[in-house]
Amino acid sequence: MFFRREKPVVLKFEDHLESLKLSGMAVGKTTNGKAPVMRKGCAAVLLDQGEKVGIERAGVVVGHEIGELTHGGYQMFFVTPTGVKEPALAEQLRELHDFQEDLRKGLGHDSLYNTSLGTTNPRHLYDRVKGRDSHAKHSH
Repeated sequence: MFFRREKPVVLKFEDHLESLKLSGMAVGKTTNGKAPVMRKGCAAVLLDQGEKVGIERAGVVVGHEIGELTHGGYQMFFVTPTGVKEPALAEQLRELHDFQEDLRKGLGHDSLYNTSLGTTNPRHLYDRVKGRDSHAKHSH
């Protein structure tokens, strides 16, 4: 007996955007392979990368820009590309975390354990042990 394998469905960029619209996100006009997505004061810029959709920038709307989460050493801030810096409030962090989780789920991205615990950012230093995660073998 032969089994027919179904071909995996490859979604296009527009299909992902439509899926996000149906999940309650506002999707802006696509320009040069990029599209803005917003919900409850949070926003992201999505990139058309062929079979995959990338997230160029995600954060909280500050004026007409997206303020990315940055760790200031003593407090978290949202910093825009033009340099506007606003302190991050707990409610904004919760909203951003939910937005990013829903965005990853809607785009079919993996949800990693450390990001599911709370809001992280690309400029966050998890610990100060240098070389801790390198794959170099140490002799004892």
